[in-house]
Amino acid sequence: MALTREERESFLAEPHVAALAVDGEAGRGPLTVPIWYQYEPGGLVWIMTGLDSRKNRLIRAAGRFSLMIDREEPTVRYVSVEGPVTGTSPATVEQLREMAARYLPAGKVDAYVDFAWKNHGEQVVVRMRPEHWVSSDLGTV
Repeated sequence: MALTREERESFLAEPHVAALAVDGEAGRGPLTVPIWYQYEPGGLVWIMTGLDSRKNRLIRAAGRFSLMIDREEPTVRYVSVEGPVTGTSPATVEQLREMAARYLPAGKVDAYVDFAWKNHGEQVVVRMRPEHWVSSDLGTV
């Protein structure tokens, strides 16, 4: 059964690892990779990626991307959201810390942020406005 707007936005706001998909190069399928993301109901989705990454290059070319998140317990549930990029900006250490705190235990955040900021190269934040949603909870059928 499809989720209500409130249910799908609440589910997307939980800290799941998403599958990001974006149109690929000519002759190839879409690039689909796991990624951390941030979202608050009613707002924009944002991701962080390397400035010179294939992901960022393809997102810039396509002007949009999709995220799909799912879970298996307590019921099989998924949300897929797709939409246009609304902006890209250089990432800040504060944004990196926010993202890391969403996914990592509190005791590991500082070490991860320090390592990532020094070793992952220049990062950008890409924002997307959710435009198209597909969702279901298969435990409610």
